[in-house]
Amino acid sequence: MSEETLNIDEHHEHSHSHYHSPEEKKRQINRINRISGHLAYVKRMIEEDIDCADVLVQIAAIRSALNGLGKEIINEHISHCIYHAIEDGDTHAVEEFQKAIQKFM
Repeated sequence: MSEETLNIDEHHEHSHSHYHSPEEKKRQINRINRISGHLAYVKRMIEEDIDCADVLVQIAAIRSALNGLGKEIINEHISHCIYHAIEDGDTHAVEEFQKAIQKFM
């Protein structure tokens, strides 16, 4: 795994509220499930010696789907979490988010 991979047990403490609507979470989880299924399909393609060009096209589609999910999460985070962090004067949360965006890009 990459050194930039976040430890799942690690989380940031912020003074602002951190709420995600059930609808947003469900939509994001559904997207992740589709991406996971697509990734499993690519694994089968490789196991079955499918043409490399076809595999690469599918990997590009997965990358695009992950980027779309990331953009969705960024937009939601700005609209809710960062908005509240700024209201609460939580500059640390804004700085941490800037670092996360740099890693994402």
